Amino acid sequence: MTDIQHVRTQTLDIACENHGPDSGEPVILLHGFPYSPRAYDEIAPTLAAKGYRVIVPYLRGYGPTRFNSPDTLRSGQQAALAQDLLDLMDALGIEQATLCGYDWGGRAACIVAALFPERVRGLVTGDGYNLQNIPHSTQPLAPETEHRLWYQYYFHTPRGIEGLRQNRREFCELLWRLWSPTWTQNAERYPLSAPAFDNPDFVDVVIHSYRHRFMYAPGDPALEWMEQLLTRQPAISVPTISLCGADDGVGPAPAEDEDIDHFTGPYERRVLADVGHNIPEEAPQQTLTALLDLLQR
Repeated sequence: MTDIQHVRTQTLDIACENHGPDSGEPVILLHGFPYSPRAYDEIAPTLAAKGYRVIVPYLRGYGPTRFNSPDTLRSGQQAALAQDLLDLMDALGIEQATLCGYDWGGRAACIVAALFPERVRGLVTGDGYNLQNIPHSTQPLAPETEHRLWYQYYFHTPRGIEGLRQNRREFCELLWRLWSPTWTQNAERYPLSAPAFDNPDFVDVVIHSYRHRFMYAPGDPALEWMEQLLTRQPAISVPTISLCGADDGVGPAPAEDEDIDHFTGPYERRVLADVGHNIPEEAPQQTLTALLDLLQR
């Protein structure tokens, strides 16, 4: 059975779904926006059955996870997500773990792997190198790419903030359909994750995330040191497998030659046919295989 544990860090009370023995080798599975731990429903139990200690946290702004103080900035910046992961590992006494994440969760995992490689045994990342290059965020992209980012530009406006606040479930369901256009289980699976978006901090964290990455909102001063390191776009040296959905509605998979320079350790890129943005939920077997390939090396 899944065990729900609340882990208190300096900033958050993080709700985690735990599987497997506490003595097992740790694996941390991280969801993205707008998703939830349900993305790993077909992965976590199998890993646990093999003896691994599997931890699937709700990110800040999702599900039962809560901020400790009403005065804390409801930041969604990339450094906040990475710091949450580090704080979680520290609170659980985990020196090193294998990480798997996509979208926001993939960004947190990639940052920790890049800046703290000694904490990461292996990395499964959705869509390769996920670190944001914020100083270059104002440079326009090709029109075909720009139009896919409409939701981000919408969130830059008061209308977009209120739109998400009033219609969060309908809005996120639309993103599921657009981002996983060939997946036949959207309607069946979405209701399982939607309750996680009822978190009282969900809107504030999401809006801050999409405004900060374009330099339209200040970040948390306590995390500025990490953001400065990330402007250098540090390489990832840990063993990595990148999973890319061939039908990802957010955008096509990055070309391998665009990504490879960011990885200095063992690296493999796998493009998954008929898979969109919600990689572990759409392709649980391929995701599990990637994790086991790293864990059993």
